[in-house]
Amino acid sequence: MNLHQIIVVLVILFVIVSLYKNYFGSGFTFIIGIGILGLTGVLTPGEIMRGFANVQLAVIVLLLLIGEVIRKSTLIDNLFNRFFSRTYTYRKFLIKLIFPVAGLSALINNTPLVAILMPYVHNWGKRNNIASSKLLIPLSYATMLGGTATLIGTSTNLMVNGMVAQQNLFPHFKTLNIFDFTPVGLTMAILGGIYLIILGYKLLPDNSDLAEEVAEKSREYMVEVKVGKGSGFHNKTIEEAKLRNLKGLFLVEIIRDSTNISPVSPKTQIKENDLLIFAGNTATIADMVQGNNMVQPAHLGTFDSRIKTELIEIVIAPNSNLITKTVKESNFRARFDAAILAIHRNGEKINGKIGEIELIAGDLLLLITGEDFSKRVQDTRDFFVINNVRKIEKIPARQSILIIGGLIVSVLLSSLNLVPLFTSLLVFVIILLLSRVASPKELHKGINFNLILIIALSIALGEAMIKTSIAYSVSHLLINAIKPYGIITLFAGIFIVTNLLAAVITNVGAAAIVFPVALSLAGQLGLNPKPFVMLVAFAAAASFITPIGYQTNLMVYGPGGYSFRDYFRIGLPLTILFMIVAVAGLILQFGLKIG
Repeated sequence: MNLHQIIVVLVILFVIVSLYKNYFGSGFTFIIGIGILGLTGVLTPGEIMRGFANVQLAVIVLLLLIGEVIRKSTLIDNLFNRFFSRTYTYRKFLIKLIFPVAGLSALINNTPLVAILMPYVHNWGKRNNIASSKLLIPLSYATMLGGTATLIGTSTNLMVNGMVAQQNLFPHFKTLNIFDFTPVGLTMAILGGIYLIILGYKLLPDNSDLAEEVAEKSREYMVEVKVGKGSGFHNKTIEEAKLRNLKGLFLVEIIRDSTNISPVSPKTQIKENDLLIFAGNTATIADMVQGNNMVQPAHLGTFDSRIKTELIEIVIAPNSNLITKTVKESNFRARFDAAILAIHRNGEKINGKIGEIELIAGDLLLLITGEDFSKRVQDTRDFFVINNVRKIEKIPARQSILIIGGLIVSVLLSSLNLVPLFTSLLVFVIILLLSRVASPKELHKGINFNLILIIALSIALGEAMIKTSIAYSVSHLLINAIKPYGIITLFAGIFIVTNLLAAVITNVGAAAIVFPVALSLAGQLGLNPKPFVMLVAFAAAASFITPIGYQTNLMVYGPGGYSFRDYFRIGLPLTILFMIVAVAGLILQFGLKIG
């Protein structure tokens, strides 16, 4: 080995150990590793920066931007709420999620599928008190498993098919058929789904994202919910209505006519016109306002139909004219273009209807405000604005259909090879901006810059492995060393080498390196080349053990609050299972002799 090869090997070892132990954080680890490669001359500045111009990176950025627009749309939530109705348990949700998603992923590109589903999966977890980290890796893995079931299900299979068309070693072998992958891919999708459903909750971390951590520490407000006529809650017990264990909400009392029911038993029946008094934090009440919960504040009124509103916290000033007035008498709606949703009084328990509570100095009020609020409060001395909790922008149904329809058209144009996916998504984002469905000032919030850094620098690391011939030399050496031990050992070796390379240099790079080695082995042994190249495709696409091996893993990496260790812990058993199914399945499918 020459000096540059030694440096690359040492950098790879450093990156693997640092990521697994989380010594420096993922982004800084890659900066250190690639910085060393640049300082020692292994990579030029141009080669380091080449990853930032990678098309797949650009596609992921565009999908994240579109995902931010989708997140604001109520259409997706409404559609999935119907599909996942009466789904409250973790395992039941995974069953309903994994198998349909895997089926869809066999037919359409899995990256936009994750972009569409990720906001809903995150919100479902929040509503049902389940951390996103328990849900997002199963979402990513489901699309990866389903994608391996057909030729068009994943870009890895398509790329391998492209290399088949270009090879000259087997003149009559010029293409793979669309369903060649189905026997092994379908079997693995079913077994992999069962594995995630049974062991997912135990192996996945219970991470609270930053928003959830803030919510847990935020102030508790008293908020009022009215049970209207025709409500589905009528005549149901608290337990039957699923109001006992709502995340961030606690049912304090029920006001029925002039009677206060407190404490509230799980067996207490709910009636029409009941007022349910909850204690809740700011984030949970914000979700109630956005319609992401089963209940909504009683004082929301006409603000529920407004497209743009804002949740704001204020504190009543010592000399305020609002002191001694009740919430109802304060006339907030007419004076300030705002409605009082909830009250917090320094930990003191507040009883009774919120509209009848007299305000005192120091009370914290949670308001929902209209567009005129900021103008009307410029000169007021009645209160001080202390916090802008959340901006709420409800996208109309017509615009929601445009968003989803446009994304589907973009994917279809790419799937039919009419327009590259990057081009179709870029045009779609421009249309969203020109039609004012998306705002340039808000859209950038969907970009995860740490994720972009990791992808770009991991591409540079792969470039170093290829440039110094480390990747090819190691794969060729290992596969030739195990060749004499039979077809099962050889297939297992091809799978392991390809999969480990995919974990470090992405699946596309791994397939490109091992493909010629596998093809030449088929020629040397006088065997059908098809199972050899399909094995490479399966091994490259089954990159479960790190987030950098596959784009959907990277997309859920930040939102799930994952570490590299999390992927390794749940991904390694799944990878071993996939290897067994792929090796045994291809040998049986093509009738290869074991001896």
